[in-house]
Amino acid sequence: MKPRLTITALLALCASSAAFAADFNIPMSFEYIAVDGKEIKTSLFSHTSEIELDKGTHKIAIRYNDLVEDDFSDSETNVKSNAFIVTINVDGDYSYQLSPADGEFVKNPKSFAKSPQVVVTREDKGEVSYKVTQSNITEESFVSRLFSGNDATDVDAEAAVATGAAVAVASTPTAPVSKPSPAAAATMPAIAAETAPVTSTDDAAKAEQMLQYWWLHADEQTRKEFMSWAIKQL
Repeated sequence: MKPRLTITALLALCASSAAFAADFNIPMSFEYIAVDGKEIKTSLFSHTSEIELDKGTHKIAIRYNDLVEDDFSDSETNVKSNAFIVTINVDGDYSYQLSPADGEFVKNPKSFAKSPQVVVTREDKGEVSYKVTQSNITEESFVSRLFSGNDATDVDAEAAVATGAAVAVASTPTAPVSKPSPAAAATMPAIAAETAPVTSTDDAAKAEQMLQYWWLHADEQTRKEFMSWAIKQL
């Protein structure tokens, strides 16, 4: 009987440990890039708002990414920030929430994107041990790379590296490190640089849909620059 009780107790302990998981939540206007050295894949049509975290220290790469109304036209502009790293110490089965430091919503998207100021709170109002560090991990616009000749930045890979090493966390919440970055502009993804050659009708249709989507969400200047480049390719 004694060995059986011991095995039962161990199984119960393992089950309890496996069940433990805190959750970390972000608003729709933010996106996960990597957690603890692992990339988090996202797409244009899906948004991951919650991840689970085990007990211990975690490093999460996040960025602000939103469509906002353009100041000079009726179109929308895609505003992105550099990646920032949230290092958090999870010490219980809690629900964590990331939000802009000045309120529930971002009041000035373009200014905010230069150096995102965020806070992390707990649903039970308990103290959260974390820190936020700005990085220079950014994604150049499609047009900028066409005219500068620069290669596409692998944001996911760089963020994975940045979140891979363990770093001590502060005992109390600390403000993000202010590090100005170039102002976010209307961007288009690296469709031409990163998309494999079209091999079927379906691939061609998807590529056309992507181009149409980003064309509709680009500002006037970006459209002109793209058209200038496209004409030269004919």
